[in-house]
Amino acid sequence: MRIEEMSISGTFLITPDHLPDERGSFYESMRCDELERATGASFQPKQINYSVSKRHTLRGVHSVSIPPGQAKFVTCVRGALRDIVVDLRVGSPTFGRHQVNEIDADSGRSVYVPEGVGHGFLALTDDACICYVVSSAYVPGTQIDINPLDTQLDLPWNCAQEPLISAKDAKAPSLAQALAAGILPRFQGR
Repeated sequence: MRIEEMSISGTFLITPDHLPDERGSFYESMRCDELERATGASFQPKQINYSVSKRHTLRGVHSVSIPPGQAKFVTCVRGALRDIVVDLRVGSPTFGRHQVNEIDADSGRSVYVPEGVGHGFLALTDDACICYVVSSAYVPGTQIDINPLDTQLDLPWNCAQEPLISAKDAKAPSLAQALAAGILPRFQGR
């Protein structure tokens, strides 16, 4: 597998090497040892979540306060997604910047999202399914939500029609509002 750091400090794109034969193909999706070697951070899965979405569904931008913090290994296991990470870490050299990737089940590509970085996606296909392998179990009250349609962030969702979005995400604060409220995590360096 190839593990490449993206433009947001601590985020990585993982592209597996497929081994095809007459039966189909095989690939390693994630290896904690390889991921830790590339990221310099320990990643021990504590919970696995799945989200299934209709085409044009927009979910995010979500993160978790530190502590407890939560790193994510995100894979599209059915369909295709436009995946966006946003640096929410106050003091980070890439604070407020984003990185876009298209991930799909056929390629097996995944995105590693470190603690303090926000994540969201747009479903590009019907019945798109995303898998989150996360480093901490869900703790009520620790979720950080940023409005994915924040005009200052101006994230390139490029949705062909009005996106389907939850009331919670639509009412979420902008990045500037979250910063002013003091709810964003601080950059810990790497």
